[in-house]
Amino acid sequence: MRICVLLCLLAMLGATSAEAVTCKEFSSCEQAVRAWCAGVHPRADGDNDGIPCENVCPTRAKVEAIEESIGCSR
Repeated sequence: MRICVLLCLLAMLGATSAEAVTCKEFSSCEQAVRAWCAGVHPRADGDNDGIPCENVCPTRAKVEAIEESIGCSR
């Protein structure tokens, strides 16, 4: 399942392994959380407040709801 998520994210982003993933590439909080949980963008939560890519994820509550819906527990 995790591999499938990773492959889907890479396909959606059009990224190759040589390209860096940044928060600017995500248009939704769900995309950011999925990438963060899958390890595609491990530095997404630079300030360690539990909110990756704050440009698209406004609150910890939203992140937690997405984590629960996709089965991620970071």
